Amino acid sequence: MLRWRPEHLVLVCGTGTGVGKTWVSCRLAERLRRAGVRVEARKPTQSHDPDDNSPTDAQALAAATHEAEEAVCPASRTYPVAMAPPMAADALGRRPLTTAELADALTWGPEVAVGIVETAGGVHSPLGFDGDTVDYARLVQPEWVLLVADAGLGTINAVRSVVPGLAEWPLAVLLNRFDPTDDLHRRNRDWLAERDGLPIYTDLIDVGLLRGI
Repeated sequence: MLRWRPEHLVLVCGTGTGVGKTWVSCRLAERLRRAGVRVEARKPTQSHDPDDNSPTDAQALAAATHEAEEAVCPASRTYPVAMAPPMAADALGRRPLTTAELADALTWGPEVAVGIVETAGGVHSPLGFDGDTVDYARLVQPEWVLLVADAGLGTINAVRSVVPGLAEWPLAVLLNRFDPTDDLHRRNRDWLAERDGLPIYTDLIDVGLLRGI
């Protein structure tokens, strides 16, 4: 489907909204740029609270990769309503896009080595009006999936709920905001790693599947 793509495509998704997908994506992009890697970021679609003065996800990603905001996520796919993007589009009287349309819109600059694609909401939140992040991933076929989860209460259920849908791709689970002095955080990490056998990380620099980039 894609005419050209970076050598490495990393799909960053989350167990839910507010787990830190954008923060993680930005830190990953900055780390790669410092290492001299040509990296670009894409947000297929986004929605936001118009009364929130903080940067949108696309603005934050653009700052991290030194790209134009429109390259990360154009205004036509940005919705100033705090709902899942296809719901926000409908609320604004705009035509919600399909997952195939979002995948077809994924383009990159020349000689980009790593492309970071950050999805919206949780893995099973609506991304297009006919599908979620799993459906989108099947269209763009990333080399790796980085699942961002909160480190605290409820994370075991949240991670277990979405991991089966991501089984088609090499996966790393990053427990964001992990506090090594917090007993619950440590127990969550150990439970998911030891009992469920999942590739659990608490620091982006340790994520094994990214070391080959």
